[in-house]
Amino acid sequence: MAAKKTVQRAGFKTNEHVVYPAHGVGQITAIEEQEIAGMKMELFVINFEQDKLTLRVPVAKVKSVGMRKLASDADVARALKTVTGRARVKRTMWSRRAQEYEAKINSGDLDYISEVVRDLYRSSDQPEQSYSERQLFEQAMDRMSREISVVRKITLTEAEQVILKELAKSPRRGAKADVAESDGSETDATDPASEKTSTASSKEAAA
Repeated sequence: MAAKKTVQRAGFKTNEHVVYPAHGVGQITAIEEQEIAGMKMELFVINFEQDKLTLRVPVAKVKSVGMRKLASDADVARALKTVTGRARVKRTMWSRRAQEYEAKINSGDLDYISEVVRDLYRSSDQPEQSYSERQLFEQAMDRMSREISVVRKITLTEAEQVILKELAKSPRRGAKADVAESDGSETDATDPASEKTSTASSKEAAA
């Protein structure tokens, strides 16, 4: 392996923090050159300290894998405003919604991640989240807080408190359905069992 390089490539440079969709915020520690199948290839060496993971990403593939620079201050402000909004939850089976939430988290897009945080948040006076809801919420919170921590140069705990403070401003989740944003198939409920409750209520009304 050739000696490590400390030069800029594809708009990224060593010691810079970046966002890799599947893992969140990481730091480029080096740019290496390797020879694979007789061809020389430059690689970004990215360290994800929170996961104790080191990833090597070909410089030529950073766009295709969705690696991006950190969000701007304006991006962070927009994401924080998103979490103050009313939860928008589709009337579909929880398994389907869970897949959509996971896709949003792994997109690496701060706007999408903030939507997951908003939709799955529960205040202390609301019913507890299911285990799977809690897992997705914590994963989204972790991704969002880590990026805000680096962008604003604050601790992870401080970043989490910033998000929770904004979440506290959001409307309380109620039993009544919101007016749909697009297809009329969304509600405030975040409980995976909500679709069963809605079905039962419909049957009682029909009776």
